[in-house]
Amino acid sequence: MRTPVVMTLGMVLTPCGLLLNLISTLTPGWRLVKGFLDQPVDVVLYQGLWDMCREQSSRERQCGQPDPWGYWEARPVQAARGLMVTSLAVAALGLLLASLGVRCWRDEPHFALAGLSGLVLFVAGLFSLVPVSWYNHFLGDRDVLPAPDSPVSVQVSYSLVLGYLGSCLLLLGGFSLALSWAPWCEERCRRCRKAAPAGPRRASISTVHVDWPEPALTPAIKYYSDGQHRPPPAAASNSAAGKLKVGFPMPRPPPKAYTNPMDVLDGEGDPAATSQGASSRSTRPCQSSLPCDSDL
Repeated sequence: MRTPVVMTLGMVLTPCGLLLNLISTLTPGWRLVKGFLDQPVDVVLYQGLWDMCREQSSRERQCGQPDPWGYWEARPVQAARGLMVTSLAVAALGLLLASLGVRCWRDEPHFALAGLSGLVLFVAGLFSLVPVSWYNHFLGDRDVLPAPDSPVSVQVSYSLVLGYLGSCLLLLGGFSLALSWAPWCEERCRRCRKAAPAGPRRASISTVHVDWPEPALTPAIKYYSDGQHRPPPAAASNSAAGKLKVGFPMPRPPPKAYTNPMDVLDGEGDPAATSQGASSRSTRPCQSSLPCDSDL
């Protein structure tokens, strides 16, 4: 059996989302701070979840910078650490279940397991989307995410963008794999309809038989069935004979007689009369508009 499109799409998007979230969690690029007064203009500070790096155009990047502003104690940073790690673990579990459900080595996919993996991956995408959105919401708030005062500026860095992309890919891949439940549910419903009922079937209104009393019909209707007149019982005939007839007879029309005005036996008895009749018809003048026999 060919692998369904939803499974193929989920197996493509899910590893990409997991990889992007892993890069976003480990790299120190959630926020970019620049514009320090007491340092060169090209000095840039990258802040992440686990490390802080200082970069200058004339020097290499230097990580492990101190935190004089209390950035590590901020609530969005602490929450992002826990939720991003949880998202990575749940996504790895979902990817394992998806690999077992999509059946890379079997003929038929396991639709229920693939749908379950899609649900797990969708939850993993939510776990990573929440801290990324929360961090981005308070990015410029120096009370929530501490940073030096103006003219120092803060901007979104690449790790935050990768976190957004990874979360969206996990959501799309999980939703795509969760659609694998549709064939499984359809098959389950078909089996339930085909299965015989466990107990006796309860009588419905269509199976209830009601014995209605037989109506008292007249003899003409009562003793006529199956296209035939049946003789009434003796008791009924005697009772009917004993009753007096009430009413008057209806007049019947006289029979109609059909007669033929022509004598069909004319000329059948005497041959001489027949020949005489023929000669008389031949000598009779033709009065019709059609040509006569003598003119032919």
